[in-house]
Amino acid sequence: MTTLMTRLRRYMDEHRFTLLDLPIWLVGMAVAFAWFAPFVWMVSTSLKYPEDVMTAQIEWLPSRITFDNYVKVFEYPVVRWAFNSLIQAGVATSLSVLFGAMAGYGLARMRFPGRDGLFALFLASLMIPTEVSIIPMLLGFIKMGWASSYQALILPSIGNVFAVYIFRQFFLGFPAEIEEAARVDGAGPFRLFFLIALPLARAPAIAAAVILFTLNWNNFLWPLLVTFDESMKTLPVGIAAFTPVVGTRTQLEGFSVAMAAVTILSVPSLALFFLLQRYFIQGISQGSIKS
Repeated sequence: MTTLMTRLRRYMDEHRFTLLDLPIWLVGMAVAFAWFAPFVWMVSTSLKYPEDVMTAQIEWLPSRITFDNYVKVFEYPVVRWAFNSLIQAGVATSLSVLFGAMAGYGLARMRFPGRDGLFALFLASLMIPTEVSIIPMLLGFIKMGWASSYQALILPSIGNVFAVYIFRQFFLGFPAEIEEAARVDGAGPFRLFFLIALPLARAPAIAAAVILFTLNWNNFLWPLLVTFDESMKTLPVGIAAFTPVVGTRTQLEGFSVAMAAVTILSVPSLALFFLLQRYFIQGISQGSIKS
Protein backbone atom coordinates (compact mmCIF):
# COMPACT_ATOMS: atom_id res chain seq x y z
CA MET A 1 0.00 0.00 0.00
CA THR A 2 2.85 2.34 0.86
CA THR A 3 4.54 1.57 -2.46
CA LEU A 4 1.31 2.27 -4.36
CA MET A 5 0.83 5.62 -2.61
CA THR A 6 4.44 6.53 -3.29
CA ARG A 7 4.07 5.78 -6.99
CA LEU A 8 0.81 7.69 -7.11
CA ARG A 9 2.35 10.71 -5.42
CA ARG A 10 5.33 10.57 -7.80
CA TYR A 11 2.98 10.43 -10.81
CA MET A 12 1.01 13.42 -9.51
CA ASP A 13 4.20 15.41 -8.96
CA GLU A 14 5.58 14.62 -12.41
CA HIS A 15 2.33 15.56 -14.17
CA ARG A 16 1.50 18.48 -11.86
CA PHE A 17 -1.68 16.68 -10.85
CA THR A 18 -3.36 17.84 -7.61
CA LEU A 19 -6.37 16.61 -5.68
CA LEU A 20 -8.33 19.58 -7.01
CA ASP A 21 -7.91 18.12 -10.50
CA LEU A 22 -9.44 14.79 -9.45
CA PRO A 23 -13.14 15.79 -9.97
CA ILE A 24 -12.31 17.18 -13.43
CA TRP A 25 -10.44 13.99 -14.28
CA LEU A 26 -13.36 11.81 -13.11
CA VAL A 27 -15.87 13.85 -15.12
CA GLY A 28 -13.62 13.62 -18.16
CA MET A 29 -13.35 9.85 -17.79
CA ALA A 30 -17.15 9.57 -17.46
CA VAL A 31 -17.66 11.61 -20.63
CA ALA A 32 -15.04 9.53 -22.46
CA PHE A 33 -16.76 6.31 -21.40
CA ALA A 34 -20.18 7.66 -22.42
CA TRP A 35 -18.75 8.41 -25.89
CA PHE A 36 -16.79 5.17 -26.23
CA ALA A 37 -19.49 2.76 -25.05
CA PRO A 38 -21.80 3.18 -28.10
CA PHE A 39 -18.79 2.73 -30.40
CA VAL A 40 -17.86 -0.54 -28.68
CA TRP A 41 -21.47 -1.69 -28.91
CA MET A 42 -21.60 -0.78 -32.62
CA VAL A 43 -18.46 -2.76 -33.49
CA SER A 44 -19.54 -5.66 -31.28
CA THR A 45 -22.98 -5.85 -32.91
CA SER A 46 -21.42 -5.75 -36.38
CA LEU A 47 -19.53 -8.95 -35.55
CA LYS A 48 -22.53 -10.86 -34.16
CA TYR A 49 -24.84 -13.35 -35.81
CA PRO A 50 -28.38 -11.95 -36.27
CA GLU A 51 -29.85 -14.27 -33.64
CA ASP A 52 -27.27 -13.03 -31.09
CA VAL A 53 -28.23 -9.36 -31.39
CA MET A 54 -31.61 -9.29 -29.61
CA THR A 55 -30.83 -11.28 -26.45
CA ALA A 56 -32.04 -11.03 -22.88
CA GLN A 57 -28.49 -10.83 -21.56
CA ILE A 58 -26.31 -7.88 -22.59
CA GLU A 59 -23.18 -9.02 -24.43
CA TRP A 60 -20.64 -6.25 -24.83
CA LEU A 61 -18.36 -8.68 -26.61
CA PRO A 62 -19.76 -11.25 -29.05
CA SER A 63 -19.67 -14.85 -27.86
CA ARG A 64 -19.05 -15.91 -31.45
CA ILE A 65 -17.74 -13.76 -34.29
CA THR A 66 -18.80 -13.58 -37.92
CA PHE A 67 -17.77 -11.32 -40.79
CA ASP A 68 -20.80 -12.18 -42.90
CA ASN A 69 -22.36 -8.82 -42.06
CA TYR A 70 -19.49 -6.99 -43.74
CA VAL A 71 -19.72 -9.33 -46.74
CA LYS A 72 -23.41 -8.43 -47.10
CA VAL A 73 -22.59 -4.72 -46.94
CA PHE A 74 -20.04 -5.02 -49.75
CA GLU A 75 -22.64 -6.69 -51.96
CA TYR A 76 -23.80 -3.11 -52.54
CA PRO A 77 -21.68 -0.49 -54.39
CA VAL A 78 -20.04 0.61 -51.15
CA VAL A 79 -16.66 1.17 -52.80
CA ARG A 80 -18.25 3.60 -55.29
CA TRP A 81 -20.09 5.40 -52.48
CA ALA A 82 -16.87 5.65 -50.47
CA PHE A 83 -15.02 7.03 -53.50
CA ASN A 84 -17.69 9.70 -53.97
CA SER A 85 -17.49 10.62 -50.27
CA LEU A 86 -13.70 10.78 -50.43
CA ILE A 87 -13.80 13.12 -53.43
CA GLN A 88 -16.50 15.27 -51.88
CA ALA A 89 -15.00 15.44 -48.38
CA GLY A 90 -11.38 15.75 -49.54
CA VAL A 91 -11.88 18.52 -52.09
CA ALA A 92 -14.41 20.45 -49.97
CA THR A 93 -12.15 20.27 -46.91
CA SER A 94 -9.07 21.39 -48.84
CA LEU A 95 -10.86 24.38 -50.37
CA SER A 96 -12.51 25.27 -47.06
CA VAL A 97 -9.15 25.32 -45.28
CA LEU A 98 -7.54 27.39 -48.03
CA PHE A 99 -10.32 29.96 -48.29
CA GLY A 100 -10.76 30.02 -44.51
CA ALA A 101 -7.05 30.73 -44.08
CA MET A 102 -7.19 33.54 -46.64
CA ALA A 103 -10.27 35.11 -45.04
CA GLY A 104 -8.92 34.66 -41.53
CA TYR A 105 -5.61 36.25 -42.48
CA GLY A 106 -7.38 39.21 -44.09
CA LEU A 107 -9.64 39.75 -41.08
CA ALA A 108 -6.72 39.52 -38.65
CA ARG A 109 -3.83 41.30 -40.38
CA MET A 110 -5.37 43.72 -42.87
CA ARG A 111 -7.04 46.93 -41.80
CA PHE A 112 -10.06 48.15 -43.74
CA PRO A 113 -13.37 49.83 -42.84
CA GLY A 114 -15.98 47.44 -41.45
CA ARG A 115 -13.54 44.63 -40.71
CA ASP A 116 -14.92 43.80 -37.28
CA GLY A 117 -18.50 44.18 -38.48
CA LEU A 118 -17.83 41.74 -41.32
CA PHE A 119 -16.42 39.20 -38.90
CA ALA A 120 -19.45 39.64 -36.64
CA LEU A 121 -21.65 39.04 -39.68
CA PHE A 122 -19.76 35.81 -40.37
CA LEU A 123 -20.39 34.63 -36.83
CA ALA A 124 -24.05 35.66 -37.00
CA SER A 125 -24.50 33.46 -40.08
CA LEU A 126 -24.00 30.43 -37.81
CA MET A 127 -27.43 31.10 -36.36
CA ILE A 128 -29.13 30.62 -39.74
CA PRO A 129 -30.47 27.04 -40.03
CA THR A 130 -29.26 25.06 -43.02
CA GLU A 131 -32.85 24.17 -43.90
CA VAL A 132 -33.58 27.84 -44.69
CA SER A 133 -31.26 27.94 -47.70
CA ILE A 134 -31.10 24.32 -48.79
CA ILE A 135 -34.25 24.29 -50.96
CA PRO A 136 -33.41 27.46 -52.97
CA MET A 137 -29.87 26.16 -53.39
CA LEU A 138 -31.16 22.79 -54.58
CA LEU A 139 -33.44 24.44 -57.14
CA GLY A 140 -30.53 26.53 -58.38
CA PHE A 141 -28.30 23.50 -58.93
CA ILE A 142 -31.10 21.65 -60.72
CA LYS A 143 -31.72 24.57 -63.08
CA MET A 144 -28.00 24.76 -63.87
CA GLY A 145 -28.02 21.03 -64.67
CA TRP A 146 -25.53 20.25 -61.91
CA ALA A 147 -27.65 17.78 -59.96
CA SER A 148 -25.94 14.43 -59.29
CA SER A 149 -22.49 15.89 -59.92
CA TYR A 150 -19.34 16.42 -57.90
CA GLN A 151 -19.59 20.19 -58.14
CA ALA A 152 -23.06 20.03 -56.57
CA LEU A 153 -21.67 17.97 -53.69
CA ILE A 154 -18.59 20.14 -53.16
CA LEU A 155 -19.45 23.79 -53.80
CA PRO A 156 -21.96 24.38 -50.96
CA SER A 157 -19.40 23.17 -48.41
CA ILE A 158 -16.33 25.21 -49.32
CA GLY A 159 -17.33 28.31 -47.34
CA ASN A 160 -17.09 27.50 -43.63
CA VAL A 161 -17.27 30.08 -40.84
CA PHE A 162 -15.45 27.83 -38.38
CA ALA A 163 -12.36 27.75 -40.61
CA VAL A 164 -12.40 31.54 -40.86
CA TYR A 165 -12.72 31.84 -37.08
CA ILE A 166 -9.90 29.48 -36.15
CA PHE A 167 -7.47 31.05 -38.65
CA ARG A 168 -8.39 34.58 -37.62
CA GLN A 169 -7.72 33.75 -33.98
CA PHE A 170 -4.36 32.26 -34.92
CA PHE A 171 -3.26 35.12 -37.15
CA LEU A 172 -4.18 37.70 -34.51
CA GLY A 173 -1.07 36.54 -32.67
CA PHE A 174 1.09 36.30 -35.78
CA PRO A 175 4.41 38.13 -35.17
CA ALA A 176 4.40 41.49 -36.92
CA GLU A 177 8.21 41.38 -37.23
CA ILE A 178 7.97 38.51 -39.71
CA GLU A 179 5.59 40.48 -41.92
CA GLU A 180 7.76 43.59 -41.77
CA ALA A 181 10.89 41.65 -42.70
CA ALA A 182 9.08 40.05 -45.64
CA ARG A 183 7.83 43.43 -46.87
CA VAL A 184 11.35 44.84 -46.69
CA ASP A 185 12.44 41.98 -48.96
CA GLY A 186 9.77 43.01 -51.44
CA ALA A 187 7.07 40.43 -50.62
CA GLY A 188 3.55 41.41 -51.62
CA PRO A 189 0.34 40.35 -49.86
CA PHE A 190 -0.07 37.08 -51.78
CA ARG A 191 3.56 36.07 -51.43
CA LEU A 192 3.48 37.00 -47.75
CA PHE A 193 0.43 34.82 -47.18
CA PHE A 194 1.32 31.75 -49.26
CA LEU A 195 5.06 31.57 -48.53
CA ILE A 196 5.20 32.75 -44.91
CA ALA A 197 1.87 32.95 -43.08
CA LEU A 198 0.18 29.81 -44.39
CA PRO A 199 3.14 27.42 -43.82
CA LEU A 200 3.38 28.65 -40.21
CA ALA A 201 -0.32 27.93 -39.65
CA ARG A 202 0.07 24.18 -39.82
CA ALA A 203 -1.55 23.44 -36.44
CA PRO A 204 -4.79 25.41 -37.02
CA ALA A 205 -4.91 24.10 -40.58
CA ILE A 206 -4.81 20.51 -39.35
CA ALA A 207 -7.37 21.22 -36.63
CA ALA A 208 -9.75 22.80 -39.14
CA ALA A 209 -9.12 20.00 -41.64
CA VAL A 210 -9.98 17.26 -39.12
CA ILE A 211 -13.26 18.91 -38.10
CA LEU A 212 -14.30 19.89 -41.63
CA PHE A 213 -13.42 16.49 -43.09
CA THR A 214 -15.55 14.80 -40.43
CA LEU A 215 -18.48 17.14 -41.13
CA ASN A 216 -18.19 16.70 -44.90
CA TRP A 217 -17.69 12.94 -44.66
CA ASN A 218 -20.82 12.53 -42.51
CA ASN A 219 -22.90 15.05 -44.47
CA PHE A 220 -26.24 13.42 -45.22
CA LEU A 221 -29.06 15.86 -46.00
CA TRP A 222 -27.54 17.77 -48.91
CA PRO A 223 -26.12 14.70 -50.76
CA LEU A 224 -29.46 12.96 -50.21
CA LEU A 225 -31.34 15.78 -51.94
CA VAL A 226 -28.93 16.63 -54.76
CA THR A 227 -28.00 13.12 -55.96
CA PHE A 228 -30.52 11.25 -58.08
CA ASP A 229 -28.20 8.64 -59.59
CA GLU A 230 -27.14 5.55 -57.67
CA SER A 231 -23.55 5.98 -58.89
CA MET A 232 -23.29 9.47 -57.35
CA LYS A 233 -24.49 8.59 -53.86
CA THR A 234 -22.14 9.25 -50.99
CA LEU A 235 -21.44 6.72 -48.27
CA PRO A 236 -23.83 8.16 -45.63
CA VAL A 237 -26.68 8.26 -48.16
CA GLY A 238 -26.01 4.74 -49.41
CA ILE A 239 -25.64 3.29 -45.92
CA ALA A 240 -29.01 4.76 -44.94
CA ALA A 241 -30.54 1.91 -46.94
CA PHE A 242 -29.30 -0.52 -44.28
CA THR A 243 -31.34 1.13 -41.52
CA PRO A 244 -33.51 -1.60 -39.94
CA VAL A 245 -37.18 -1.03 -39.24
CA VAL A 246 -38.44 -2.75 -36.10
CA GLY A 247 -41.50 -4.90 -36.65
CA THR A 248 -40.60 -7.96 -38.71
CA ARG A 249 -38.09 -10.74 -38.28
CA THR A 250 -36.43 -9.88 -41.59
CA GLN A 251 -35.75 -6.32 -40.49
CA LEU A 252 -34.58 -7.37 -37.04
CA GLU A 253 -31.96 -9.52 -38.71
CA GLY A 254 -30.66 -6.37 -40.36
CA PHE A 255 -29.37 -4.78 -37.15
CA SER A 256 -26.00 -6.48 -37.35
CA VAL A 257 -25.65 -5.58 -41.04
CA ALA A 258 -26.58 -1.96 -40.28
CA MET A 259 -23.95 -1.79 -37.54
CA ALA A 260 -21.35 -3.19 -39.95
CA ALA A 261 -22.25 -0.47 -42.46
CA VAL A 262 -22.04 2.29 -39.85
CA THR A 263 -18.70 0.94 -38.63
CA ILE A 264 -17.32 1.23 -42.16
CA LEU A 265 -18.63 4.81 -42.31
CA SER A 266 -17.00 5.83 -39.03
CA VAL A 267 -13.53 4.40 -39.63
CA PRO A 268 -12.01 7.14 -41.90
CA SER A 269 -12.86 10.13 -39.70
CA LEU A 270 -11.77 8.30 -36.52
CA ALA A 271 -8.51 7.21 -38.13
CA LEU A 272 -7.81 10.77 -39.30
CA PHE A 273 -8.40 12.15 -35.81
CA PHE A 274 -6.17 9.61 -34.06
CA LEU A 275 -3.37 10.18 -36.59
CA LEU A 276 -3.50 13.96 -36.23
CA GLN A 277 -4.80 14.38 -32.68
CA ARG A 278 -1.62 16.05 -31.41
CA TYR A 279 -1.83 18.78 -34.05
CA PHE A 280 -5.61 18.97 -33.63
CA ILE A 281 -5.41 19.77 -29.91
CA GLN A 282 -2.57 22.22 -30.51
CA GLY A 283 -4.49 24.02 -33.25
CA ILE A 284 -7.69 24.25 -31.22
CA SER A 285 -5.84 25.61 -28.19
CA GLN A 286 -3.99 28.20 -30.27
CA GLY A 287 -7.21 29.34 -31.87
CA SER A 288 -9.10 29.62 -28.59
CA ILE A 289 -6.71 31.53 -26.35
CA LYS A 290 -5.94 34.41 -28.69
CA SER A 291 -8.26 37.36 -28.89
